[in-house]
Amino acid sequence: MIKTRICDLIGIEYPIFQGGMAWVATGELAAAVSESGGLGIIGSGQAPADWLRAEIRKVKAITKKPYGVNVMLMSPFVDEVMQVILEERVPVITTGAGNPGKYVPMLKEIGTKIIPVVASVALAKRLEKAGVDALIAEGMESGGHIGEIGTFPLVPQVVDAVKIPVIAAGGIADGRGLIAALALGAEGVQMGTRFMCAEECTISPLIKDKIIKAKDRSTVITGRSTGHPVRCLDNHFTREVDQYEREGMSPDEISELGVGRLRLAMVDGDVQNGSIMAGQIAGAVNRIEPVANIVQDIMESAEREFMRLSARFGERRS
Repeated sequence: MIKTRICDLIGIEYPIFQGGMAWVATGELAAAVSESGGLGIIGSGQAPADWLRAEIRKVKAITKKPYGVNVMLMSPFVDEVMQVILEERVPVITTGAGNPGKYVPMLKEIGTKIIPVVASVALAKRLEKAGVDALIAEGMESGGHIGEIGTFPLVPQVVDAVKIPVIAAGGIADGRGLIAALALGAEGVQMGTRFMCAEECTISPLIKDKIIKAKDRSTVITGRSTGHPVRCLDNHFTREVDQYEREGMSPDEISELGVGRLRLAMVDGDVQNGSIMAGQIAGAVNRIEPVANIVQDIMESAEREFMRLSARFGERRS
């Protein structure tokens, strides 16, 4: 059994987080992951507080196990979202797109564990000083908004820079990725793209099919000129953005092109004109299956990989 500090900190069975993806990580998916022994996370994105409260209550109706909410700190509803989190006494929050420092004292009062996503060592150090409980070091292999450093270089540098637990994210979809993350010093993993193809994930079946058909080079990065690049599956929309950037369209205009595109993909199933945010590991995701099967497969394959490595290095020592 693979258990780490993050399991004890949160009260989960397995060191697996499900990414809090906007328009993807609903209450149904989060509840299924938590019930299966990982940490299910609702993606609040830029949704209003009432939507989040309804999703939290879905989770509470399905499972009594710990769950989380991902808070996008640039959301226009962030203060109202935080109020819902306080009122509903959410056990864990992950954060992105900013520093959650001003919310830390009130969250600590109710016992909420605060685990921001970081893409640099400097931010990791700053957030540890702010009093957060753990960190998610996310490499540029991940889907959605990305930083500039890959998972393998980023994770060990963050681990060496802080004393709190670190979760690795970006380019991880199975037990081999979990063992690799542990070898880098991480104490858990966060996965997004594989959980998009869970039966309990409510995104359009057309998007799931697009992920399953993806190859190793099927993702591209758009919006570099805006300072907020995004990794998506290649389609008409990404090629259109790339062309406009090459032609010199302003960063503000490029950003405007992306408004509503994520929902267009995930909810409406527009595989050509929507923004299909998915990680580079999409090429390794090849089937739709229940969350429980995904979690079991990750842990069983991690145990097998650990035993294989132990046997190999044991032979060399003898």
